[in-house]
Amino acid sequence: MKIAILGYGKMGRTIDQLASGRGHEIVLRIDANSLADLTTENLKRADVAIDFSTPETVLNNIQLCFDADVPLVVGTTGWYGKLQEVKNSCDEGNKTMLYASNFSVGVNVFFHINKVLAKIMNRYPQYDVQVEEIHHLEKLDSPSGTAMTIAEGIIDELDRKNEWVNELVGHDKEKVAGHEQLLIESHRIESVPGTHTVIYSSEVDEIELKHVAHSRAGFALGAVLAAEWLQNRRGFFSVGDMFDFNV
Repeated sequence: MKIAILGYGKMGRTIDQLASGRGHEIVLRIDANSLADLTTENLKRADVAIDFSTPETVLNNIQLCFDADVPLVVGTTGWYGKLQEVKNSCDEGNKTMLYASNFSVGVNVFFHINKVLAKIMNRYPQYDVQVEEIHHLEKLDSPSGTAMTIAEGIIDELDRKNEWVNELVGHDKEKVAGHEQLLIESHRIESVPGTHTVIYSSEVDEIELKHVAHSRAGFALGAVLAAEWLQNRRGFFSVGDMFDFNV
């Protein structure tokens, strides 16, 4: 495949390395210094685009890929308030896009187990639950998209929680979640690729479900796998369409 990488920071460079190692060709690399190269004409040179840019630029990047009729994988987070609008545009224009808060195979296994666990814990109201996420200092959004997906998976299955609230520890005033609220506690620590923990606690014990990323490589490989999966498909997809954990 010929790939355009939109957002050539640490993640973009890791994607470049892994995609090249799998025999793909990178035909366009866009960062803050090469924005003039981001045109529909240049995008048409690619079979697929992978976006790990910023919440401020991703919507424009999506539209340019739609204009160029180039399939797009989006891993940028922090813009999901516009998700339904983008989905509608994709479907109406018969374009192709796959988005995810996290493409890591391990994290998507975690997402699945999280929903199964929440469904079980729905029977045991004596357990309260919260989500904790830890990321590097450069992480721009809070909570992480991955933590939001985890929280939404819990809320879907747990009758006693109907919304999540976020506390960025050290920056926000300490929050006490209401009975029907799910707290996402966010921490920003230097050189942490990403750790997510779901904690169920009662008076007598505690259950933890945790995923620890050792590097960005898992996220990057998942994005490349998504780009490969997207070939010859039309429509709007989530990473759940690519991973099938029914057992």
